[in-house]
Parts: sequence; C-alpha cells; structure tokens
Amino acid sequence: MNEYLTTKDVHLFYGQKEALKGINLAFPQTGIHALIGPSGCGKSTYLRCLNRMNDLIPSVKITGEIELDGVDIYQPKTDTVELRRQVGMVFQQPNPFPFSIYENVAYGLKLSGRQSKEFLDERVEQSLKQAAVWEEVKDQLGDSALSLSGGQQQRVCIARVLAVQPSVILLDEPTSALDPVSSNLIEEMLLTLREDYSCIIVTHNLQQASRISETTSFFLNGSLIESGPTKEIFVEPKKQETDDYLSGRFG
Repeated sequence: MNEYLTTKDVHLFYGQKEALKGINLAFPQTGIHALIGPSGCGKSTYLRCLNRMNDLIPSVKITGEIELDGVDIYQPKTDTVELRRQVGMVFQQPNPFPFSIYENVAYGLKLSGRQSKEFLDERVEQSLKQAAVWEEVKDQLGDSALSLSGGQQQRVCIARVLAVQPSVILLDEPTSALDPVSSNLIEEMLLTLREDYSCIIVTHNLQQASRISETTSFFLNGSLIESGPTKEIFVEPKKQETDDYLSGRFG
C-alpha cells in the first residue's frame, strides 16, 4: 500500500479523559476507507485529528504522529488553513454558508486569492459536476444555497470542498441526516471520486461501509480493534469484538 496519510500511536485526551488510545492507521492516496463502531467510540474524534479540527477545542491534548505525504501536520509551522484545504471536511449536517450556491463553491478559491471570473466559473461548474448536483442547480446558481433540499445542500458542501482541490476528503456520517434517495446519490458520487481522492468516511451504516469502501477500521472505546480489507472485516473478522458488533450483539 502506498501510504499517504499515516497516524502512529495517536492518543487524544479531553482534559483527563483519554478518548483515543494509541491509534495506528495508514491510508493510501486514493480509495474509500470506512471507520465504523458504536456511538462514542472515537471515530469522529479520530477523523477530526486528521485536519486538526480538534485544535478548536480548548481542553484537547494530542500525542503521537500524523503525517500527510511524509510531513508532520502537528509541527508548529503548519499552516492549518492550507492543511484544511488539502484535507477537506464534510460534516454530518449539511452546513452551506448563507450565500448563493455559486458563492458557496467559490468561497475557498476566493479566500486563497483566485479572482478570475473565468477561472471561478470553470471551477464551480466542474466541482458541482463532480458532486453530482450540477444538473439540479445550474439554472439557479445565484439562489441561496439554504433554499436547497438537505441532500442538495450536502452535495453543494462536497462541491465546496472539491473546488479547492484537496488530496484527502474526510466525511463524518455525510448521509445520516438524509433520505435514502439523497444518500444513494452521495454514495454513487463517492464511488466516482475514489479514483482521484483518499475518502475517509465515518459511518454508522454498516451496509454503506460494505458497499462502498475498500478498507474498514473498527473502533471501540477509543481503541482501534481491527483494520483491513472491507470484505475480510465483514466476512471473516479476526477479533471477537468485531464479530459481535457486525452481528448486532451490541452497538
């Protein structure tokens, strides 16, 4: 495996409470990688370590190493704005800005100084196409993104991440607040993105994990119990805890 994003012995504390207990994981430059486990097991906390979103919580302390393409993302000179461009985040609840659809997608580009209308137009269209929402919104780009359905809002948020050309996309339960049709559209879109991006998705939906991911990692009580090819994890898990969770004995 060509390792692109690696975490070594990552521990995270909220004050005195240890929420992550020595996580070792590596992700290649492309593909879909699912993080599964019951609520409160540390998967979303781990995901937020990968682009330093946990920095925004005052009581958090993180130890261990996280490297993106061989560079330590927690070194003091890291530009967190640039890091979050490279490692984009899609949240559970769609969070479009109170701007037009166009301005939502162009936001990060303008923030980085790109002002050419021709460039912005091209990038907005391309990103909305990648996010499988262009055909639905192309005639209303000037309308508020808040006027869209939940599923459309989430795809516009994904387009906003794609517009700045990240290398990694973090998705924290991106379909859990959506109807089945919208969820299916996002799954199909992720299957097209996996050729060009490393997509790391936290999901409670085991069927979703088994459908779209190449690798799966099972978290429990802040520990990584097992990680490997999705088919192996679901068909022949090596750990009893994994088997118990996948069989519905808890969670």
